[in-house]
Amino acid sequence: MKIPEIIKNRRSIRSFLDKELPEEISKTLIEAACLAPSAGNLQPWEFIILKEEETKKKLVEAAYGQEFISEAKIVIVVCANPNSSAARYGTRGSSLYCLQDTAAAVQNILLTATDNGLGGCWVGAFDEKKASEALKLPREIRPVAIIPIGYPKTIPPSRPRRGYSEVVHLETW
Repeated sequence: MKIPEIIKNRRSIRSFLDKELPEEISKTLIEAACLAPSAGNLQPWEFIILKEEETKKKLVEAAYGQEFISEAKIVIVVCANPNSSAARYGTRGSSLYCLQDTAAAVQNILLTATDNGLGGCWVGAFDEKKASEALKLPREIRPVAIIPIGYPKTIPPSRPRRGYSEVVHLETW
């Protein structure tokens, strides 16, 4: 059995070329996200696609000044609807499952971007309240990840990863 090359090739890209993206790329990335698994197939995700500089700048501020967000041609904000998951799974659904589900959607976006010659970065360091205000999110919707997408200026080398023997515990800890 082997690890797919696309997983090996994915990198966090924080520097983008000033090159327009194909028009259909947003749709393709969201369709890939929607193919992610979700608890009870509830699909508690929502996506906001940003192209306007003004909104991207507001997200930069919410993300503690991470300027590369505004350099991307598009930015996808992946949001969770905790109430959707809570309706079936209660507190565990609202506090965990909706976040796991949106995380799977984020990974699908990043892998699809990589497979199409694009780069992105999973940005989780941001002030949730400021991001929610900038995006005018309904009160019950939580922003989970900011993903700037564009053509990479450079592709960084792979970074060291912990190996199998470092992360696996058999039967018990």
